[in-house]
Amino acid sequence: MIKYLLNKMLISMQKKYDYDVTYMQDILSTDLNAFFKYLKFQSMAGYRGGLPAAPLYAARLRAILWDDCGPCTQLLVNMALEAGVPANQISAIVNKDLAALPDELAQIVEFTDLVLAHDPDADDIRPHIRAMWGEQGLIAIAFGISSCRVYPALKYTLGYGKACSRVVVNEQTLTPSDKNRSVTG
Repeated sequence: MIKYLLNKMLISMQKKYDYDVTYMQDILSTDLNAFFKYLKFQSMAGYRGGLPAAPLYAARLRAILWDDCGPCTQLLVNMALEAGVPANQISAIVNKDLAALPDELAQIVEFTDLVLAHDPDADDIRPHIRAMWGEQGLIAIAFGISSCRVYPALKYTLGYGKACSRVVVNEQTLTPSDKNRSVTG
């Protein structure tokens, strides 16, 4: 009965976001304990630390783009739109168009890319992030960066990784590419 209810939850997510949940369904049908571990991870991934939606999704989107350029990215775009992040900001985050972003978002985009590249220049931006969003905000950004990298790794490991695809932000179609990983922009 519990598997049935959890599967209904997954199907609801699939319908809401037009997102393939087969990998989660396979985990659920194979090992209920493993699925519960997965759900516990969702708790960390959902931590906001009082951060507004735009900076949180700036970090999450840049992190997901590092490892995925397909369905996971589209899912985050849809969630960011649902959370009220303006479409023009989402497009600028995906395209790494720092000039089109407010300074606080541009700093998070740049910081996230530097962190993902293990570039020590992230140390220069971290104090600004702390000043803007506090220690809890920095933790939320850290959790957002870290957790977004898990999903593509999990999906690719289980054989559900997808090739690059276009990302749609409202009516605008974007094509993420390796240039979006560039630390120097």
